[in-house]
Amino acid sequence: MLQMSGQFAVFTFMGPLLKKLTEASPDAIGMVFALYGISGFLGVAIATRIVDTWGPYRTSLLFTCLLLVGITGWALSAGTIVWMAIAVAIWGLGFASTNSMQQVRLVGAAPALASASVSLNTSVLYIGQAVGSAIGGMLYGRGLLYDAGYVAVAFVALALVTVMLTKPRQVPAPAE
Repeated sequence: MLQMSGQFAVFTFMGPLLKKLTEASPDAIGMVFALYGISGFLGVAIATRIVDTWGPYRTSLLFTCLLLVGITGWALSAGTIVWMAIAVAIWGLGFASTNSMQQVRLVGAAPALASASVSLNTSVLYIGQAVGSAIGGMLYGRGLLYDAGYVAVAFVALALVTVMLTKPRQVPAPAE
């Protein structure tokens, strides 16, 4: 929910934010959305490729970090279309793969409860979208265009802390 809230504080208003912050043309805005989508696909493809060797926790951690780097890049470069587009590409690598890896972690933690845990996880993502969109809308409506990026960073940073706090515990090998 935290990472989705952070993303949707900006994503919901990405087009208008790009227009107001950089005077981007509709073509440039479309290109940024295309970068986001292509990067999202690449991120999922990479995560799927490495999850079996890296494990769900480390893969989740990697892509949450990429998400944080991208959203931080957005906040810090707000006003410069090229740097914002690069930030969105990095952000895009993490956006869908973080959701997928969380579901892998849930299934692995309790296979018998997978149908319920994955369904609840999806519902929580919708709550995050609503919270982020509401906060982003309040900020946008008040003309706090730069602040939306920093609010997004705070949410995603909290999501990263949550991922780190949920690291699976090592179970000691049974003594012989």
